[in-house]
Amino acid sequence: MSAGIYDIPTLAAAIAAHPAQWRPMVFTNGCFDLLHVGHVRYLAAAKALGRTLIVGLNSDISVRQIKPRRSGMPSRPIVPEMQRAEVLAALKPVDGVAIFHEPTAVTIIEVLKPDIYVKGGDYKIETLPEAPSVQAYGGRIVLCDIEIPTSTSAIVDRILGGS
Repeated sequence: MSAGIYDIPTLAAAIAAHPAQWRPMVFTNGCFDLLHVGHVRYLAAAKALGRTLIVGLNSDISVRQIKPRRSGMPSRPIVPEMQRAEVLAALKPVDGVAIFHEPTAVTIIEVLKPDIYVKGGDYKIETLPEAPSVQAYGGRIVLCDIEIPTSTSAIVDRILGGS
């Protein structure tokens, strides 16, 4: 694997072996298909909340589950998982990337037990599927304001619409 990209058991072992190097650990997750300035600013804001930032990256399989093909649109993800992981791992705020295959990050959160779980301000704690797991072990959930509202879907729509 490339530098900064971990499988979940290896990352969990590294954190357990050297907690002072990793904690307080911030965790976020998503598809990060076409990286844009909204992602970069969001990741910088998340990293500012702790010592390290781990990004759980939806695998190609899980992206296809949560973002089904729309008529007239390319199938998702556009960028393959290992390329998305490599780009994320190269970003200054990101200390590690781990790919997960489920549609939600519940399992990886239960393994890593981040001190702080961050999602965008367009989410609500009450509807986050990961919230009960984070709350069960005493983790904190932070919703970051969306500074620049954009998305991969909006970028694709713009490209295909020509506007």
